Amino acid sequence: MATLTSELLRPVDPALALDEAALLRYAAAHVQGFPAPSPALALTQFGHGQSNPTYCLQASSATETRRYVLRKKPAGAILQSAHAVEREFQVLKALGAYTDVPVPKVYCLCTDASVIGTPFYIMEYLEGVLYLDSTLPGISPAKRKSLYFAAAKTLADVHKVDVSAVGLHKYGKRDNYCKRQVERWERQYLQSTGDGKPARYQKMLHLIRWLKDNVPEEDSSTGFGTGLVHGDYRIDNLVFHPTEDRVIGVLDWELSTLGNQMSDVAYNCMTYIIDSTPTENISYGGSERPSIPDGIPLLEEYLSVYCYISARPWPATNWKFYIAFSLFRGASIYAGVYHRWTMGNASGGERAKFAGKAGNAMVDCAWDYINRENVLRERPATGMHVLKAPRQEFHNEQEGSALTNGQGRFVPNEKVMQLRKKIMKFMKGHIYPKEDELYKHAQSSSRWTIHPEEENLKALAKQEGLWNLFIPLDSAARARELLLEDRSHISPGSSDDLLLGAGLTNLEYGYLCEIMGRSVWAPQIFNCGAPDTGNMEVLLRYGTKEQQKQWLVPLLEGKIRSGFAMTEPQVASSDATNIECAISRQGDFYVINGKKWWTSGAMDPRCKILILMGKTDFSAPRHKQQSMILVDINTPGVQIKRPLLVFGFDDAPHGHAEIIFDNVRVPATNILLGEGRGFEIAQGRLGPGRLHHCMRLIGAAERGMDMMVERALSRTAFGKRIAQHGSFQSDLAKCRIEVEQTRLLVLEAADQLDRHGNKKARGILAMAKVAAPNMALKVLDMAMQVHGAAGVSSDTVLSHLWATARTLRIADGPDEVHLGTIAKLELQRARL
Repeated sequence: MATLTSELLRPVDPALALDEAALLRYAAAHVQGFPAPSPALALTQFGHGQSNPTYCLQASSATETRRYVLRKKPAGAILQSAHAVEREFQVLKALGAYTDVPVPKVYCLCTDASVIGTPFYIMEYLEGVLYLDSTLPGISPAKRKSLYFAAAKTLADVHKVDVSAVGLHKYGKRDNYCKRQVERWERQYLQSTGDGKPARYQKMLHLIRWLKDNVPEEDSSTGFGTGLVHGDYRIDNLVFHPTEDRVIGVLDWELSTLGNQMSDVAYNCMTYIIDSTPTENISYGGSERPSIPDGIPLLEEYLSVYCYISARPWPATNWKFYIAFSLFRGASIYAGVYHRWTMGNASGGERAKFAGKAGNAMVDCAWDYINRENVLRERPATGMHVLKAPRQEFHNEQEGSALTNGQGRFVPNEKVMQLRKKIMKFMKGHIYPKEDELYKHAQSSSRWTIHPEEENLKALAKQEGLWNLFIPLDSAARARELLLEDRSHISPGSSDDLLLGAGLTNLEYGYLCEIMGRSVWAPQIFNCGAPDTGNMEVLLRYGTKEQQKQWLVPLLEGKIRSGFAMTEPQVASSDATNIECAISRQGDFYVINGKKWWTSGAMDPRCKILILMGKTDFSAPRHKQQSMILVDINTPGVQIKRPLLVFGFDDAPHGHAEIIFDNVRVPATNILLGEGRGFEIAQGRLGPGRLHHCMRLIGAAERGMDMMVERALSRTAFGKRIAQHGSFQSDLAKCRIEVEQTRLLVLEAADQLDRHGNKKARGILAMAKVAAPNMALKVLDMAMQVHGAAGVSSDTVLSHLWATARTLRIADGPDEVHLGTIAKLELQRARL
């Protein structure tokens, strides 16, 4: 049964009452945006949870009402190191500022106990849905499965956090986590029991000894599989979106630290082992837990999803220990709760009364689990997509990723190597020989038409399986769900797998995109050219089923092309809040008025659709004014004014257009994601798109290196080959260093984009976007210098490659914007 956040509120227990006047004064002075002036404060208490007392603050002024959440330490004597609200605040602040892990925003931390009696912090109130019963009664089977998988994904996201990058590298010790935790919870248990306190359970003492004797060897590691640990991750500590099956808030970080993350996973899976809810009649009689309700995935299925998303190996070897450890820790926690109940300062209400019995039942369950012969398959069942390498041998060798066992961090695996060889062979056999012919056509009077050979090459590339390779796994999964359930719109002979790529990560695609970047013609031959890739990514991620059918499918099939209309001539468009193009709602239509330029691809006769960014609400907050909308290029009022030149290149037939939108009416259903979501879409689009540019620039630089060396080996100047001159050798060596440095940076950015997403990876994406064009310009300039007059002519590809590289110091954000992002992140990290 679903419970809204607001339904958990109750009047404050008189024993847990606060000094509301002092609290109001503090909140008004320290919470940004707190209602003013003279707000009234209404205080209620959350009834769920048995650790740190948690309150809802409702502050009301004459003009607004806002809700906040306060978490505080319990009053009275508490166990050492317990109820560390200061640590909760620290981890929530870091995760909220630097990651996509869903957590409530924190506003302030008060360590002055004189304000309300104990330290506390104030955070955002999340109105969502909580599921207090892990069996999810009253929920449909399909929704149960979706909710559990959302929980697994969120836990994987927590475990993928780079603690060094977010300033949490000193949050705890990575090594010997389970060993230290056993010792810590042993102390907590002993302090909560015996000597006039609740009686100790002898089986618990024996369990402690067993755990100490059976700590896995991997627990001593500080490497892969260690990192941020939540410590109390379970479904009733998650706030879900009110209407969508996704987590919007992970709560109760009191026990978080750094350490062995598999302990988090096992603790999360205890719902499969025992119902430990404190009740009057709770006991454990040695029988299996009753069958899991329909829809809730089996334990191994749930584990498979977590392992696949987090890139963790299958945990069969030490699973018995991790479950027993989790049950032991839960029993220790319940012992503390029961002890606080006997003293009158437990926050869990009536349930705390039975916490002692619940703890003993968990100990009985742990011994039953230890004594079982088999608890988990040695490997997941067929069809479960997880890693099967032993953990101690795994390190970074992700199955199906761009890494190969024992060969370093960024070495292409066999799948990528085979695709790379195929592309290189295709380039050598089909694209390089046609470049002169394609260039001649692009400079002729027919340059705004499509050379027939281009379409022939596209058909051949598709036949070879070298098609739509840029599409990431998650986007492909969404499109497959929306599109492929109804195949009537798929053209005869189309391959679903082909349309949605080869199932590559951004890192894997990086090795292939680099090869394509060696020719200005190659990306579009493989249907991997900008702006189509970014536009397809937008439709893959944000498009409705109808939008995808109408526009995405023909783009995926390569039948049409597209343009992206964002930059405007009359404003500094590097600050997208300056955009002036108006998108006005009129009944069932939007009317667009404005001028755009540098709309790449719009000159192409195959261009049928534009994604336009404009403003739907000029009075909204600065980053909520903008929206993106689909515009059929043949809509009345769309006027292509002229092609623009890049250092004299018009890039025909692709082109870069200046376009007037004069009362252009498009259906309201063409809006993407909704009004005011333009910036959100832009960030999702630009992350991978910027990285693709960087990858191609490395390929362009490598083409320059090859041409430079070939020229230097074949030309004689001042009595010897150019390659024999010391100045050339020095410059050549520096160019190689530049290329290799940048390649590693771009690969690292791709890896972080895969593991952490756009927001978390924005810093290194910015670094790559600055480094790659500047590197390519240096290398290509050197190549042109070696070629002499031929280098600046149109007789070689170098000048065109150089011109393209130079534009990318401006396109998709100028260097200065990205440098600002990098600097801000450094300053934030220093303050943290």
